[in-house]
Amino acid sequence: MKSSLSATEARRVSLAAQGFDRARPAAAGTRQLNLALARMSTLQIDSVNVFARSHYMPLFSRVGSYDTAALDRLLFARRSPYVEYWAHVAAFVPAADWGLFHFRMQDLRAKYGSKPGGWFDTHRDLVDWVRAELADRGPLRPAQIEHDAKKGARGPWWDWDVVKHALEYLWLFGEVAIAGRRGFERRYALAEDVIPREALEAPVPRDEAVRELVRRAARACGVSTAADVADYWRIADRKAVTAALHELTDAGELHPVTVEGWTTAGRPSRAWLHRDATVPRRIDAAAILTPFDPVVWFRDRAERLFDFEYRIEIYTPAPQRRYGYYSLPVLIGDDIVGRVDLKADRPASRLLVQSAWWEHGRPAEAAARLADELRLAAAWQELETISISHWGDATDDLARALPEATRHESGSREAVALAADEPDGLDAAGGDGLAS
Repeated sequence: MKSSLSATEARRVSLAAQGFDRARPAAAGTRQLNLALARMSTLQIDSVNVFARSHYMPLFSRVGSYDTAALDRLLFARRSPYVEYWAHVAAFVPAADWGLFHFRMQDLRAKYGSKPGGWFDTHRDLVDWVRAELADRGPLRPAQIEHDAKKGARGPWWDWDVVKHALEYLWLFGEVAIAGRRGFERRYALAEDVIPREALEAPVPRDEAVRELVRRAARACGVSTAADVADYWRIADRKAVTAALHELTDAGELHPVTVEGWTTAGRPSRAWLHRDATVPRRIDAAAILTPFDPVVWFRDRAERLFDFEYRIEIYTPAPQRRYGYYSLPVLIGDDIVGRVDLKADRPASRLLVQSAWWEHGRPAEAAARLADELRLAAAWQELETISISHWGDATDDLARALPEATRHESGSREAVALAADEPDGLDAAGGDGLAS
C-alpha cells in the first residue's frame, strides 16, 4: 500500500472511487443506476432545473444517457429501496440506512424541537394535528392538508406555511418520511408507513453510526482528509470523525498517506487511502458535472484535487457573474478543464450554452470531447439543436467543434427573456431550508 501519492495519482484515485475509471455502459438500466448510487452512497437533491434536475445529473455523468423515468421509479416508487433524509443536506440514501441517521434526528430534535418558546414548542397543537392527519389519511402533500392555521399564515422560509413547517420538522426528527413526490412536491407519511420495519426499529448508536458513515465516505472518496469525510455527511463533530478514522486505520481499512500539494499551515495534511482504492495509471473520462456531484460538492476538496475554484453564481446579480448563472464543471481525462453554463430552452427544443470557459492545462482534444458531451446532453434531454453564446474563452472553440450549432448573443434580448424564467436555487418543494 502506498504511503504517498502524487497530485495526479490522488485525482485518479478519487475519480476511480466515484466510478469514472470505467467506460459507460452501452445501455443504462436499473442495475447500472443502482451500482452508480452504491458507489456514491448518497445522491444530493436540489430544486434548480435550468438544464436538468440536479439529482439526475450525477447518473448522467457516470452512465451516460438514461431514462430519467427509470430513476424516478427507483427513487419514488412505493416501498422504494431509497428514501430522502438530511444526509449530505437533503439527499437520497438507502432506506435500510435510516437507522444510521438516528443520532442526527436526535440532534435536530434537540436543536429545534426542545427550545422553550421556539417554533415547534409554540405550535405543538398544530404538530399533533398534522401527525394525526397522516395517521388517519396516509401519505399526503402539504396542499392536501387543510387547517385554519394555514389561512394567511406564512413562515420566513420561502413562504412555507405552518403545515409545511410542521411536516419538515417531523421529517428532520425522523417521525415522518418522504413517501415520494408528485412532480417535485413531496408526499409526507409517518415513518412507519415508509421505512422498512427492520431499519426503523434498529437505531444505530452514535459512535457506531459515525464510524460507518466515515467508512463509506472514505470509500467514496478513495483518498481523503478528515474534512473531506466529515463534509460527505456534514458531520459537525470533528472529534468523532477523527476517532472513527483512527479506529478504521487500526482495523486496516484505511492507510495514512501524504498527498503532493495537500498542506495545512505549511505542513503536509493528514490523509487516508481506503484499502479498496485503486490507483489507475490512466483515467479517460469525459463528463459534465453538477455543482452537487460528490466530486466537487466540497469546494475545498475540489481546489485541492483539481486546482479548481468553484462557486455557484445563482445568487450573484447577473452583471456581477463571472462564469454564468449555473456553470457546470467539465471533466476531461483526469482533470476538470473547464465549465459550461447550460440552459434547456424547451419551447424551442434547444440546448443553450450560455457561457463556456477553459481552465488551465486543458488537453488539445478538450473542445472535441466536450462537444460530444454536449451532443449527448442535448439528446438525453430530447433537445433538437444546440446554440452557443459568445461569452467565455471556450465558446469559439466549441463552435468550431460543433459546426451544426447556431450562435446567440449572451446579452441579447432573447437571452434576457430566457433568463427571466430562471428558478430560485431552492424552493418550498425541495424542503432544503430548516436545517441549513
